Amino acid sequence: MQPDAYWIDKARVRASFERAAHTYDAAAIVQKSVREEMLSRLDLVKLNPRTILDAGCGTGQGTFALQKRFSHAHVVSLDLAMGMLQHTQAQMPYMQRWLSQLTGKKSLVCADIESLPLATASVEMVWSNLALQWCNDLDQAFTEIKRILTPNGLVMFSTFGPDTLKELRSASASTDAVHGATHVSRFIDMHDIGDAMTRAGFSAPVLDVEYFTLTYDDVKDVMRDLKSIGAHNATAGRARGLLGRGFLQQLASRYEQFRQDGKLPATFEVIYGHAWKPEHQPEMQAGYAPVHFKR
Repeated sequence: MQPDAYWIDKARVRASFERAAHTYDAAAIVQKSVREEMLSRLDLVKLNPRTILDAGCGTGQGTFALQKRFSHAHVVSLDLAMGMLQHTQAQMPYMQRWLSQLTGKKSLVCADIESLPLATASVEMVWSNLALQWCNDLDQAFTEIKRILTPNGLVMFSTFGPDTLKELRSASASTDAVHGATHVSRFIDMHDIGDAMTRAGFSAPVLDVEYFTLTYDDVKDVMRDLKSIGAHNATAGRARGLLGRGFLQQLASRYEQFRQDGKLPATFEVIYGHAWKPEHQPEMQAGYAPVHFKR
């Protein structure tokens, strides 16, 4: 069976993030803001985990913040790209590296969220900041997360929603130089994410959405930032080879329709979610608790 046009090519994702490991932090403005929001939400959670998984750790900024907050916890950093893990290790505080070597516990794991190489019921909290959008099978990802969580364990995550990069999606669709080619990933709606969590067995997930808008002088700056954080087009239906100058010129022209106050916007819809793994698996419950607010 052939994958659909929006199927994520994990090899391309891995290669893109490998290349972006040393440029990521400087350009990851939304990722930093979302990380800080997620950390602030932990203030409302009564939890003292012994083991935490940072799923899709990137350059490790979330890992370090979690280790600082939960100083006695063992934080495991997991990412699809080895380059990101190497960057995380290089930035890791000496004491944390020393404790990892002393205890023999692995702190860095190169793996896919859809197939977690961790033992069942081995983690009290799974944290994932803007990584789930790179999963092809969200049901599988949440099933794996629930599997490794202990009873009463917490999953807290953020991911991108369907309005993310809507300007780029519109401009590129209008200037498609290759028939049927895809240029921006297909992001999953909050309601579908909630349904996937419920199917996986999480009880009454809580989700909400927030919008961020970055502004740029021109389209080249938009593309440069996306490249710097490794957010290349990894869909199966992407155009192969280099895009022609004509396409890029048309893209820039089409993007101009969104210019406001002298700047080009790039919208990011961020979906936040958290849920607990029930102590005893209840019967399947329909529904979850969506909350909407806009920055």
